[in-house]
Amino acid sequence: MPDTRNSLLITNNPLVKEKYADKQETEFLVEDLHGVLKTVRDHIHRGRKLLTNPLSGSVKPNESPYKTVLLSKSFEKTDTESVMLIEQCILTAQKFEKQIIHDKHLHDLQTVDLSLISDVLRRTA
Repeated sequence: MPDTRNSLLITNNPLVKEKYADKQETEFLVEDLHGVLKTVRDHIHRGRKLLTNPLSGSVKPNESPYKTVLLSKSFEKTDTESVMLIEQCILTAQKFEKQIIHDKHLHDLQTVDLSLISDVLRRTA
């Protein structure tokens, strides 16, 4: 399990920001899924390590515009495993055709993403 006390949340989900911004270092992005993954990649190249798999859960990359990823807060030497995983996630996400998601489903999708990261944070607290 990752140590979430020394971690950073990267998210484009307003519900995650609302719930965790005052409890956990959080970087809120106004980006789509690809933007979130590329931002995570940039953090990894600067020495952060992935603590959660960016494509974990049963939600396919084209099924939700929301993504929350947990990274180490500290900077170390570049973690090869994290680099390989984020690059694979970016390639996987690019393979999926974007679906049109109706506004009435956005809150539900935010809730699913919030639930996934909340479970990780709860289990590692």
